[in-house]
Amino acid sequence: MAKRFGLSYKYELQLHYLLAYHIFFSLFFTWYILNFGGDSQGYWRFGMQQVLIKGPQSMSSYWGTSTTFILWICYIPSQLMGLSYVTGNILFGFLGFIGIRYIFVMVADLFPTNHEILGINLFPTVFYFLNLHFWTAGVGKDAICFWGIAWFLFALQKYQSRWWQGLFALFFVYMARPHMGQALLGGTALAILLGSELKIHFKILMGAVAVIGTYFMLDGTVEFLEIEELSIEALTQKSEMTASNLSRGKVGSAVDISSYSIPMKLFTYMFRPLFFDAHNFVAFFSSVENLVYLWLSLFIYRNWTPEAIRDMPLFLKAGILTFIPVSLAFMNALSNLGVVMRMKNMTMIYFLLFCFFLISYNKKLRIQKVQEKIRYYQQRDEIRRKKALGN
Repeated sequence: MAKRFGLSYKYELQLHYLLAYHIFFSLFFTWYILNFGGDSQGYWRFGMQQVLIKGPQSMSSYWGTSTTFILWICYIPSQLMGLSYVTGNILFGFLGFIGIRYIFVMVADLFPTNHEILGINLFPTVFYFLNLHFWTAGVGKDAICFWGIAWFLFALQKYQSRWWQGLFALFFVYMARPHMGQALLGGTALAILLGSELKIHFKILMGAVAVIGTYFMLDGTVEFLEIEELSIEALTQKSEMTASNLSRGKVGSAVDISSYSIPMKLFTYMFRPLFFDAHNFVAFFSSVENLVYLWLSLFIYRNWTPEAIRDMPLFLKAGILTFIPVSLAFMNALSNLGVVMRMKNMTMIYFLLFCFFLISYNKKLRIQKVQEKIRYYQQRDEIRRKKALGN
């Protein structure tokens, strides 16, 4: 794939390193879940108590959205083939790696320049962040959603030839987490309508398809969220109930967001845990990543230009327009920092790349201005030299 996209040999090597790195995290994820617990074991060993199947069980018994869909995917390798849990984590982790590879290739191909922090290049360093690999390295919804979103955005970047891939990817995202599928489709529709990539008649057609698709997804999303109707009041009540459940004292990484202001809720979702929140080594490494997110976010205002937004790759426009509503929704509902790390992993990479693109785009413009000045002075000196020789 690296050769097909004309990437350099050093980036091809980085993809090999990332694959080995990701396989390590599948093994580490297995050790972590076996020692500290998690839903992942329940998916593979069919011990999810919230999914009750009456009568004889078969693969078709688990067809549905959310938890049942993951059980449906796991049925053949786990129940029929009898593969071990660690093998299941490697299989799901492979899907997670494919998602990382899609994003890696697009950044290498479409971003104008690199950027350094403390002498370290952001690309490809950001692709070695712990959370990017940990939550996508094992059995569960997180690996499926991350892979599906990345695959969808990869298809969107070349929608003329990859539109069918986008449909498959959207199917997996929606079935694993219906609200994420709806947010992804809505963010993509907005990116297309606001972008300059399509002619007006194509924008109208794509917008109509997105509106119709969103309408047909509403019932599934309402059922998944367990609310009677999709309204601000219903979502607010659901968020308050979820936040209350996750703020109980028995939850080790819980924070009480009920008294937080909206900016503080957003800050907590995007940039915590920080070092003072770290309750284990995973949270400690996450705090390092969050400092990078916080540092890069400070550059948004200075580098925000209409030209940068206009020339931003379509996949990144759709990614950030999906990230915004998802973040606004989750910041009101998630008050457990462990759950926050897990849920924001699906889309946080696009916020990081958004900041990175703004910085690299304006860096490219500054380089071009310097080069233009150099060419101007070289041409001026050449003219003067010729005049001197003529005299």
